[in-house]
Amino acid sequence: MSLPLHLAIGAFDGVHLGHRAVLHSARDAARADGGIVGVLTYDPHPSKVLRPESSVPLIFTRAQKDERLTEAGAQLIHHEKFDRNHAGIEAGDFPKWLKQTFPQLRSLHVGSNFQYGRGRSGNGDTLIAHASAEGLGVKLVAAVSLGEESVSSSRIRQCLAGGDLALANAMLLRPYEAEGTIIGGRRLGRTIGFPTVNVAWEPELKPAYGVYAVEVIFQGESLPAVANYGQRPTVESGPVAPLLEAHVLRGQAPTTGDNVRVRWVRRLRAEQKFADLATLQTQIAMDSDLARQTLGLLG
Repeated sequence: MSLPLHLAIGAFDGVHLGHRAVLHSARDAARADGGIVGVLTYDPHPSKVLRPESSVPLIFTRAQKDERLTEAGAQLIHHEKFDRNHAGIEAGDFPKWLKQTFPQLRSLHVGSNFQYGRGRSGNGDTLIAHASAEGLGVKLVAAVSLGEESVSSSRIRQCLAGGDLALANAMLLRPYEAEGTIIGGRRLGRTIGFPTVNVAWEPELKPAYGVYAVEVIFQGESLPAVANYGQRPTVESGPVAPLLEAHVLRGQAPTTGDNVRVRWVRRLRAEQKFADLATLQTQIAMDSDLARQTLGLLG
């Protein structure tokens, strides 16, 4: 006999503190009856279908989201294709669809502001009523607050785009990360004593341009580094695609073709244009010292 399933439902972009509270509610229910902790999420994000002209720029890739969901306790992750047909399911029919899709389903766990069904007509109260007819329990999980506001993906997006990495990381619990492959560059950094590794990375949500203290994760090792994300105005004559480049402060830097993860620890300053390479060189030295201090390097 299959184990009972306790399902957390949501977009879960970011897997922030609020999302984790919903997932932990499902985990508690699963522990109580020896069941499975499941997640129902959507791909693509509903906004890309319902309002493509103003869709939400995602914080993480699907792979990054899955990793964080698993870390937070998910044992089963179901990515439901979100299309017009799914969006057209009447609110009253949604629990029935869930029961058909997941025969061993026992309980549903959602945020207290959860909306569902055609026209987003369903809410927490209607979900309780509709789900009970299918023999399903429902737990509405209150929003998690940080400071004077609730934790939300939109708030995290605002923080990342606005340069408030500290608050974004606090809401995410686990620091913001980029993942990509090392690509060749112009090797300009080498000529001024600060060789960098360039990461092929094109996020939907672009964080604020600037200099960051980071850790480059490569083959299980965490390499302290200082990184710049932006358009490199000192060395580029005009607007270019933003680039993530990191100067490793200690250890053997990865090379072209290597896959890396860059963990963003602290934003040091905004990106700016300098008068010449000598001034830029002096500033990078100062940035590197501050990054060393931030990352706990001595000597």
